[in-house]
Amino acid sequence: MFELLDGDALRSAGEASVVSAIAEAARAEAAAGARRLAAIAELVRRRADGPVDRAYWSCDNWDAIAAEVAAAQSISHPMASGQMYLAVALRDRLPKVAALFAAGTISLRLASAMLWHTDLIKDPDTLRLVDEALARDATRFGPLSVSKTAQAIEAIVDRHDPGALRRSRAAARARHVTISPADSDAGTAALWGSLYATDAAALDSRLAQMAQQVCEDDPRTLDQRRADALGALAAGSEHLACGCGNAGCGAGVDPRAAAVVVHVVADASALDARPDPHTSGERKSRPITPEMTLAEALAPDPEPHLTGGGTLPASMVAELIRDGAKVQPLQHPADAPAEPGYRPSAQLERFIRCRDMTCRFPGCDRPAEFADIDHTIAYPLGPTHASNLKCLCRKHHLLKTFWPGWRDEQRPDGTIVWTSPIGRKYITRPGSRLLFPTLCLPTGELPSAPSTQPVSAQRGVMMPQRRRTRQQDRARRIDAERALNAGRIAERNQPPPF
Repeated sequence: MFELLDGDALRSAGEASVVSAIAEAARAEAAAGARRLAAIAELVRRRADGPVDRAYWSCDNWDAIAAEVAAAQSISHPMASGQMYLAVALRDRLPKVAALFAAGTISLRLASAMLWHTDLIKDPDTLRLVDEALARDATRFGPLSVSKTAQAIEAIVDRHDPGALRRSRAAARARHVTISPADSDAGTAALWGSLYATDAAALDSRLAQMAQQVCEDDPRTLDQRRADALGALAAGSEHLACGCGNAGCGAGVDPRAAAVVVHVVADASALDARPDPHTSGERKSRPITPEMTLAEALAPDPEPHLTGGGTLPASMVAELIRDGAKVQPLQHPADAPAEPGYRPSAQLERFIRCRDMTCRFPGCDRPAEFADIDHTIAYPLGPTHASNLKCLCRKHHLLKTFWPGWRDEQRPDGTIVWTSPIGRKYITRPGSRLLFPTLCLPTGELPSAPSTQPVSAQRGVMMPQRRRTRQQDRARRIDAERALNAGRIAERNQPPPF
C-alpha cells in the first residue's frame, strides 16, 4: 500500500488510504531503524574486544567505536554512544522485543522505554521472562501515553524483579537545569529544569527583588526584568541595571557589560546599530491610518534580524555594548608566517575559534569555546599556523592523538578531510562558512610535510585514565539503584499486623 501511494497516486487517494499509508510508513520507519541498530550492534560486536589496557583510558574502545558511528550518521558523540547501548541491549537483553521492533510492530520510542525500565535486571532467567512478557503485551502499549506505558512496563518488572524498578529515582535525583542552544535568528535561548523547592523559592525571591530595583520609567515588563535579572546573576552582579535611559538614574549601568566580549567577525557596522525598542515592554500594534496601504496595515511589527555583525541581531549586540562592554577586533591572518612555539598567540587562537565555531570532527557540535586547539600535522613537524590549526573537543582530540586509524588533512580555507579507520572519507567545513565567509578565505599554503609521524609504543601512558572501566561503572550504578529499592521491598514483604 505504501509503495503504491506515492506522488500523484497519494494526492488522488481517499482519506482512508492516506491514513493507511501513514500507518504503513510508521511501520517501515521502525523496521528501518531496527536495521540501523542491528548494524550498529554488529559493529560493536566486531570491535568489542579492544586492547585490554585501554579499558581504563579516558577515551576507551567504546569511544573509538562511537566516533565511527557518529561520523557515519553526522550525529554527536553522546547520541552515537546512546544508539550503541540501545542496539546492543536490544540484541543481547531483549531479543523478543527486538524481533517485534525489526518487524515494525513497535516503535523506537516503545523499544527504548522497555530497555530503560528493564536496565536494572541482572538475573538472565528473570530477564528472559520479562522479555517474553513484554513481547506478549507490547502491542497493547502502543496507543498508551508515555506515562501509562511506563506504568504498564513497570507492572511487569515489579511482578518478576521488584528490585529492578526505576521508581526509586526520586524527583530530587532528577533535578537539572537545561539551556537550549541559542536561536540565531532571535538571539534568545530556552531554559528549563527542576530544583530543590528551597532553592527555587530563594531564586524566585531574588529575581523578584532585583526586578523591583529599577525605576518606574523602565520600559520592560516584570517577566522581562526577571529574565534579565537572571542574566545579571550569572554575570556575578547583585543588581539589575535600569533600562530607562535617563541620565540621572542611578541604576543605569548594566553589570553584564564587563562580562561580555564581542568578537567582530563580519561587518563592523553592526557596532553602530541602535538597540531595538521592540524587545522590551508589552507588544503594541501600530495604529492603522487611512493613508496606509493594505500591505502596510497587515505588515508585522519590526523584529530583530540577523545582520552581518555576528550570530546575534545587531540590535541585541548594541544592547550589550552600549554600557561599555569590551570590544576586541578580530583579524584574518591572511598570509602571515607560522608562529614560533607550540601554543598559538591569543590573536591566532581567537581567529581559529571564531572560524571553526565548533569541534571539527564529523557530526560533533561541541562549541569551539570549550574545545582544544589541535595541530592537524603534529608539532613540531607541523607549524603553528592557521592552515594547520583547528578546534577539537577533548574527546575527539584524545581519539585522534592516541587511537590509530583516524587521519585528517587540512586545507588553507579550513576544510578538513577525515579518513576513518575503514577508509571512509568525511569532509567538515568551518562553522563560519555560511555566516561569515570572509573568515574562510585561504590562510596560505604550507610547505609539504609528512602527514603522519611515528607513534611511540609508550605514547599511551599520556592518555588520561579512568578510575574504573566503563563496565565497572555500569555495574556499580546498577547495584546502587537496586540497593535503593531494598528498603521498600523489605517493607512490602512484612507480614500484616495482628
